Amino acid sequence: MMYGCQKCTSVCGWLFLIVGVLFLLRDFGMWTFWNINWWTIVFLLWGIGSIAMSNCKACQAMREGKRK
Repeated sequence: MMYGCQKCTSVCGWLFLIVGVLFLLRDFGMWTFWNINWWTIVFLLWGIGSIAMSNCKACQAMREGKRK
């Protein structure tokens, strides 16, 4: 599970919600797009979120606080 500051958690949540709605539309046949599997998107979003959190000063401060 990814833990971050409120800003990073919110951005990751919105990204997952948007992608989830897109895949729901795909499942209903309302929107067809590239033949991308859902797990590929999960790995991409997880990677984007992890990179963003590793560069966020607030997330780094939280992580340093947990280690002490």
